[in-house]
Amino acid sequence: MKDLPLVLLHAFPVDARMWDAVRAPLSERLRLITPAQRGLGRSPLPETGREPSLDDAARDVVALLDRLELDRVVLGGCSMGGYLTMAVLRVAPERVGGLVFLDTKAAADTPEAAQARHDLAARVEAEGAGWLPETLTPGLLAENTRPEVADRLRELITTQPPSGIAWAARAMAARPDSVETLRSANVPALVVVGEEDGLTPLDAANALVETLPDATLVVLPEVGHLTPLEDPAGVVEAILGWYPA
Repeated sequence: MKDLPLVLLHAFPVDARMWDAVRAPLSERLRLITPAQRGLGRSPLPETGREPSLDDAARDVVALLDRLELDRVVLGGCSMGGYLTMAVLRVAPERVGGLVFLDTKAAADTPEAAQARHDLAARVEAEGAGWLPETLTPGLLAENTRPEVADRLRELITTQPPSGIAWAARAMAARPDSVETLRSANVPALVVVGEEDGLTPLDAANALVETLPDATLVVLPEVGHLTPLEDPAGVVEAILGWYPA
């Protein structure tokens, strides 16, 4: 695994710029690839006529690996990026040689959570994304996070296309439970969680560790759900400390 590139998939509702603070130190030690999911950042949203599904986004990841001529990679993501990583494991497990899960979970949405995602999608389509930071930030960052982190998150959210946010929300609402998928993922895995993550807390991280055949857990203190924004140094240390030298 030590020679495999690392592909990191971003959270919702932001884009690959969420990795900016970890990109340089990780790239000093390994090949790092940070794509944007369809409809977010500069990635277009294809008109497929199909209901939103992370399986389609997973096929985008596989197509990227094909273009880069990469047979296998260490694949991971934060929050939604973790869900997308699990979707890639469903459609192309042979392309994954290691896993990195940051602040994510294997369980599907409850009916109430899925409905909340659909409601968010409809409102974003109607009103744009300007209201989202105030609504989402309390769940995404620790209570005492630095003001500049909250400002950066606001910028990342409000510059996303509403159509891409809506697509991603509906795709996440439709995702299946991934416990059995992870149980059969017989590759090394790293699970990172913020100590103050209220969306996918330590219990969810422990459930991932218990499900994965070969997992290492790292808990980052005093940070919330978006650990790469709040504690990039901690995320870099966790990944490089786990990645075979």
